Amino acid sequence: MFCYQCSQTITGGCRIHGVCGKDEDVSSLQDILIFGLKGICAYNYHAKRLGFTDPQIDSFISEALFTTLTNVNFDADRFLEYILKAGQINIKVMELLDKAHTVHFGIPEPTDVFTGTKDGHGIVVTGHDLLDLYELLKQTEGKNINIYTHGEMLPAHGYPELKKFKHLVGNWGSAWAKQREEFDNFPGAILATTNCILIPKESYRDRLFTCSVTGIKGVKHIKDTDFSELIKKALSLPKLKSRDGRKITVGFHYRNILEIADRLILLIKEGKIRHFFLVGGCDTPGERGNYYREFVKLIPRDCVILTLACGKYRFNDLDFGQIDGIPRLIDLGQCNNSYSAIEIVIALSEALKTDLSNLPVSLVLTWFEQKAVAILLSLLYLNVKGIFVGPVAPEFISSRIFSVLKDKFNLRLITQPEQDLRTILK
Repeated sequence: MFCYQCSQTITGGCRIHGVCGKDEDVSSLQDILIFGLKGICAYNYHAKRLGFTDPQIDSFISEALFTTLTNVNFDADRFLEYILKAGQINIKVMELLDKAHTVHFGIPEPTDVFTGTKDGHGIVVTGHDLLDLYELLKQTEGKNINIYTHGEMLPAHGYPELKKFKHLVGNWGSAWAKQREEFDNFPGAILATTNCILIPKESYRDRLFTCSVTGIKGVKHIKDTDFSELIKKALSLPKLKSRDGRKITVGFHYRNILEIADRLILLIKEGKIRHFFLVGGCDTPGERGNYYREFVKLIPRDCVILTLACGKYRFNDLDFGQIDGIPRLIDLGQCNNSYSAIEIVIALSEALKTDLSNLPVSLVLTWFEQKAVAILLSLLYLNVKGIFVGPVAPEFISSRIFSVLKDKFNLRLITQPEQDLRTILK
């Protein structure tokens, strides 16, 4: 175990503070706060790269991180306060990032994304950072190189200032956990921006480049968004051949959803839309993640599915159809676009004159990394109850702390798709 007060690994209870063995709940709360802060910092980093800052966010990050230092805070109740405050600040930083994205790249528009390939040299871009993609698109314009998105970069196709580049041609592959297989099969060059990145196979290591905060030993790192070496490498590699593919619709944003809010409310009151499900989050690798595909396949046809982040790759190849012209699957974008989901839920709450917990909206989330933790803290701050999370509880949450969250917020782990759906809809 690790004592956050002593900054050392120990066996059993900490002889000085008792934080690990005698009071593992305080240690667990520290972990939750630290992981939440990592998520907040990720959003804050993206916003700052685009020139948007907020002193309140920066101040909280410093204060909250300071509370985890040696001999500062042993009070579980105080940590709970900081955890909920982290949720509040995360909403603020997600709003800031949403503003940064829309100011620079425009408000996303519903857009069909091609998943095949076109003849010509190619670069596939993974990660989250839209600024890096934008700079690459500018530098490759007119060079006969097609640009493909991967993973969390898929929603980039909906932004007007990005989709105007005609050589942004489609999406290759799916979620981050399948990079090693999908990049191995991509004959062109590869750019990794921010997280998530896996240690590459040797078969494509020499074609992989990193930038920004991302780095892998032995892989070429690009500084100052100068992509000349990446471009040179792409032009030296074999061309991709034309291949058909399906289409994925992206580009939904809270602003274009709120434009049809009156219509949605009418469909709810007419009984044509019974329920909304937000199913998404950070895709957890392995067979357990198949739960989410099976769950959405069971959702009745009078229900709408909202999704975001890379968890959607478990099911976004399915055809869910429409309800009176409203798509049953609405992709709100990256985990970096989670602010849209919050705005939509709050708007529904106001329109239906009810609190968030009584809305015909249920959240079934997959979590894996730190931004997912930060988003969960935001939902708890908003007092959203009855959230299902999975596939398993994170090890850094002690059993007693999870029990507290279960009692206070009705937070629960997923079980079986059929059973969870019955629980939600009954």
